[in-house]
Amino acid sequence: MQRYHIPTASYREFDLENYAEGISYLETHALPIVLKADGLAGGKGVVICHSYVEAMAEYELMLQFNKFGDASRKIVIEEFLEGIELSVFVLTDGKNYLILPEAKDYKRIGEGDKGLNTGGMGAVSPVSFADKVFMQKITDRIIKPTIAGLQKDKIDYRGFIFIGIIKIGEDPYVIEYNCRLGDPETEVILPRMNNDLVELFVAVSKQELHNVHINLDERTVCTIMAVSRNYPGNYEIGYPITGLDLQIPKDSMVFQAGTILENDEIVTNGGRVLCVSSFAESVKEAVAKSRTVLEHIDFDGIYYRRDIGYEFL
Repeated sequence: MQRYHIPTASYREFDLENYAEGISYLETHALPIVLKADGLAGGKGVVICHSYVEAMAEYELMLQFNKFGDASRKIVIEEFLEGIELSVFVLTDGKNYLILPEAKDYKRIGEGDKGLNTGGMGAVSPVSFADKVFMQKITDRIIKPTIAGLQKDKIDYRGFIFIGIIKIGEDPYVIEYNCRLGDPETEVILPRMNNDLVELFVAVSKQELHNVHINLDERTVCTIMAVSRNYPGNYEIGYPITGLDLQIPKDSMVFQAGTILENDEIVTNGGRVLCVSSFAESVKEAVAKSRTVLEHIDFDGIYYRRDIGYEFL
């Protein structure tokens, strides 16, 4: 991002070799301070510290005591960016690209975006503030330089690029990249796409994506994730799920995630158990439809947020 002038937070990297430098850097850093494990941490390797004492403690825990295992052998200390987040998705064949539907996800376990970070408690698409002007800024400042940078660095990348964006004022900044679609964003993106995915993937493999057009359903889709009791902490599994055999309305669908079939019975087998996606003309209607379906599905300890899309209601 620095090399290709893609807007993002200022940052520095530290490990045990330059541990003391990191201490000095923290002491002069503006609050709040973002500490990120540099490796894979299941979506939970980010800590936002609001005091220097907290930042020093987390820094020590990550590097000296391997809080996130191998993922925190190297950490990133990053500028805190405050704004509203947006997930943007690109499909590229290495030369050409298509912009897929955008989405907004909700990572915190508690309503009002409070509590611990999770893998995602719900999502909505489209996103009202991602208008043509803002999306053009994302295209010009982020997507085009990203694709061009891959080519200049001779990285033959073909597939999805998930770009986590934060909107500060009227400008977009990158907060993360992923080499996938993302969950629960996928459950609102793919329902809106009327294209045959296999045809898209064939076009990617042949580098013929410039011949393809994304055909979108213009309606709003909202998904709400139902999770196990105590998630994202230590949760139990093996609870029977009831209500999956009910007649799902035509504008809704249930995606199973952390489930397993045992003795002809579907039981919970993960933290994020299932989610319900629904089409409607507005966020409010789509949220209401998904909640109505979830009210008929049950398992011991079921929990879901009832405020997904709250900023747009």
